[in-house]
Amino acid sequence: MARTLAYRRVLLKLSGEALAGEAGYGIDDAILTRLGSEIQEVHALGVELAVVIGGGNIFRGLAGATHGIERATADYMGMLATMMNSLALQAAIERHGVQTRVLSALEMKEVAEPYIRRRATRHLEKGRVVIFAAGTGNPFFTTDTAAGLRAVEIGAEIVCKATKVDGVYDSDPMRNPSAVRYRELTYLDVLSQKLKVMDSTAISLCMDNDLPVLVFNMLEPGNLKRAMLGEPIGTVVRGGGEE
Repeated sequence: MARTLAYRRVLLKLSGEALAGEAGYGIDDAILTRLGSEIQEVHALGVELAVVIGGGNIFRGLAGATHGIERATADYMGMLATMMNSLALQAAIERHGVQTRVLSALEMKEVAEPYIRRRATRHLEKGRVVIFAAGTGNPFFTTDTAAGLRAVEIGAEIVCKATKVDGVYDSDPMRNPSAVRYRELTYLDVLSQKLKVMDSTAISLCMDNDLPVLVFNMLEPGNLKRAMLGEPIGTVVRGGGEE
C-alpha cells in the first residue's frame, strides 16, 4: 500500500563535514554512496528534491579568515569547495540512476549550469535532483542562508537540515547525557536562545517566509525517507503565532 508523502518539494541542507566521515577532511566514498542511495529512494517516492551542500570538509571561509586570508577571499574559496562537493554528490546520485543537475551561483559553465530560478524549478518538475553550488554567490553569507534562500525561491515546503544528531537539544548531547531534545521550536525560540540550528540570517529568512525547518540525523539510515513521509523524527522549527 502506497504511503502518502508529507512534502512534495524539499530543500535538503547537507554539511560538508558530513561527507568527511571519521577522517574529518575530504570525502568518504562510503558516506557519499549511502547519500546517493537515500536520495534515490526519496526521489522514487515522487519527491522533488533540491540540495545545498557546504564545503567545510575542504575549506571553511571563516576559518580561513583567521589565518590571514581576507574574509571575502576566504569565503569565495569556500564556495569553490562547495562546488567540489556538489560534483561528487552529483556523481554519487547518478550512479543510482537519477538525473541530476548542478546549478552554481558563481559562473563555472564548463562544469555546472548557472543558477537561474526558473531553470531550477523546471529541472525539478522534470524529475531531476537539483544541487545548488557556491552558496548565494556572495561572501559573508553561509550555506545555511543559501539553503533558506533557494528553498524560498523554488517554493519548497520545508528545509531538511541534516546533522550528526537527532534534533535540537537544550545543551550539547555529546557533553551532557541529560540533555533534552526539543520536538518542536518556534523561530523566535531559536533566535532568542541562540540555539545552533542555522545561523540567525537563515532562521530570520525562514521565519519571514513561514518556511519550516526540520533538523534530523542523516547518519541514521532511512531517516530522509521517514522525514518525507512525515514520521516524527528530529526537531521541527516553525511559526508559533508570534506575528
